[in-house]
Amino acid sequence: MNLKKVRNIGISAHIDSGKTTLSERILFYTGRIHKIEEVRGGGDGATMDHMELEKERGITITSAATSVTWGDYSINLIDTPGHVDFTVEVERSLRVLDGAVLVLCSVGGVQAQSLTVDRQMRRYGVPRLAFINKMDRTGADPFSVMQQMRDKLNANAVMFQYPIGAGETFEGCVDLITGKAYYHEGAKGEKVIEKDCPEELKDEVAEKRQEMLEALSMFSDEMMEMLLSEEEVPSELVYKVAKEAIQSQSITPVYMGTALGNKGVQPLIDAVCEYLPSPLEREIKAKAFDNPEEEYPLEPDPKKPFVGMGFKLVEDAFGQLTYMRIYQGTIKKGETYYNQRTGRKERFSRIVRMHSDKREELDEAEAGDIVAIMGIDAASGDTYADAPKMCSLENIFVPEAVITVAIEPAERSSSEKLGKALQRFRKEDPTFRVSTDEESGETLIAGMGELHLDIYVERIKREYKLEVTVGAPKVSYRETPTKSADFDYKHKKQSGGSGQFAHIKGALEVLAEDDEEGGDERFVFEDSIVSGRIPKQFIPAVEKGLRTSIVKGVLAEYPVVGLKCHLKDGSYHDVDSSEMAFQTAARGMFREYMPKTKPVLLEPVMLVEIESPEQFQGGIVGDLTSRRGIVESTDVKADGTVTIMCEVPLSETFGYATDLRSMSQGQATFSMEVKGYRQVPGNIQEEVVEKRRKEKEERNK
Repeated sequence: MNLKKVRNIGISAHIDSGKTTLSERILFYTGRIHKIEEVRGGGDGATMDHMELEKERGITITSAATSVTWGDYSINLIDTPGHVDFTVEVERSLRVLDGAVLVLCSVGGVQAQSLTVDRQMRRYGVPRLAFINKMDRTGADPFSVMQQMRDKLNANAVMFQYPIGAGETFEGCVDLITGKAYYHEGAKGEKVIEKDCPEELKDEVAEKRQEMLEALSMFSDEMMEMLLSEEEVPSELVYKVAKEAIQSQSITPVYMGTALGNKGVQPLIDAVCEYLPSPLEREIKAKAFDNPEEEYPLEPDPKKPFVGMGFKLVEDAFGQLTYMRIYQGTIKKGETYYNQRTGRKERFSRIVRMHSDKREELDEAEAGDIVAIMGIDAASGDTYADAPKMCSLENIFVPEAVITVAIEPAERSSSEKLGKALQRFRKEDPTFRVSTDEESGETLIAGMGELHLDIYVERIKREYKLEVTVGAPKVSYRETPTKSADFDYKHKKQSGGSGQFAHIKGALEVLAEDDEEGGDERFVFEDSIVSGRIPKQFIPAVEKGLRTSIVKGVLAEYPVVGLKCHLKDGSYHDVDSSEMAFQTAARGMFREYMPKTKPVLLEPVMLVEIESPEQFQGGIVGDLTSRRGIVESTDVKADGTVTIMCEVPLSETFGYATDLRSMSQGQATFSMEVKGYRQVPGNIQEEVVEKRRKEKEERNK
């Protein structure tokens, strides 16, 4: 493999921006498939949407990988889902990719999920190109989309192509570097015809080219001098400066076309090869296993010791398939390698290159490649290497689950089968949580949204032939203190034999929002015990006691967040004090003093984006208000559609899809993602607490 010619890229975007259609065209033009299938509209469904459910619903649920060749370039391509419910698929794909294509709709522009994807790309430092798709739609406006990229994504968007027409008159694009116009001919647009720029566009093209050069000259003194002295800037210099600026994520170049109309895809593939980094151009650092502070640099060199990351798991009829990005070294079929997390030695029995759900056997794979391994027992995010305890790669960010439902098999005898299904899905998808309610004994599944859990329930029915009953969705509330409370708590027990004694003093405080970046698990324990008032070995026991207590708050038994415990003083007994005694004291103190912090409930709030014809705006906004929604912005477009951005508590969104359809005669669409947690109004808090109390009484009967 010539690593300079390898590209590992992902395609991500908001729902229905045309990611899978674009992937399908890339597969066709690179000769990987010989017939184009559409996402919707009969046929076999798009190649990358290989699950039955994906074909039926016309959505992407799991990210699919494939490899294609373009000239002498090899491209590993991952098509990712757009729904926020499957956000972990995008997270883990971007974690291992070197570059990405951000697809935007020429009419919708930057939408809610585009913001999430943009955040994920930045989190993993992935350079990207933007592709404005659906240029043949009525109301297509690439200039407005560019402005939105600057305003909403804070991206330095630079146009590298100028459109020839828009909407029904869209014919192709002019390349702003070469000044050539590209048209597409043939039944599927497979012939790219290069012509001179149309006369009537020359002035606009010259103006946009100047803008592009000025934007690039910020990253090159040589280009800046040429522009100031009004010299002609050679194309080679433009390509060089553009490549550096894109790879340092200083600019986002913008391309345009219509995947469904077969225009503009080939120039985009050229741009991927020209600008996005090869594995040699990405700096990947691992952490030394013994010392996480110390960096362990990796080089994409096939001769060095092997290091790779298993980023996605799929169970199928033949066993577990682990998708792996190889960062350094070479792996060979039948050899053994070490899982850095478990220290276990595992045999890579088969190495396959994936093409959606089809596979091609390999004997070995080298640094820079993305392959799948059969027969190893990995978890998502595990690092594998040649020797034990070498290094570990930064893990994948996993967001908190926000919605829970109880699930049970229709027949008692199937509970083992259900357990197997849930165990498999939990392993495949880190955002899918499975737990048992200690008091009711119910099996609970939690996830990122209604659609997320719906899909898994549907998969259990189809893939395991299991009928299950599912309870009503429950919101994952949180409890948080609103004021500080000092505590002074003694735990004393004397009843024959050795006694128990522990005494702790300090304060329970409200944790400031920016005090700790611990996601939703925000809890800080601090101690300032001096001169051995409590022996050092007992202090962790106090923290442990508190950590087990905050799982169930005192208000309605929801997890506690935003709490800081400051242990200041205490005392102990030479004989009767033990770790157990201090743990019990911490739990007793929490039950007694937590109510004094006047805790309140927090609920997950969703950021909802609705697109609808303008005539239904009044009814939709009125309905949102009745759901305790706060409308942030409404944006009316020239084609008579309106985009409404608002925040709505998760508890008020159940069944919203059906209600929105009936309000808009089936014409409005919406998408939502978790925005954060917000305090529940007093009257609703009382209802939630009362409901929990009744549920508990029912169980105890």
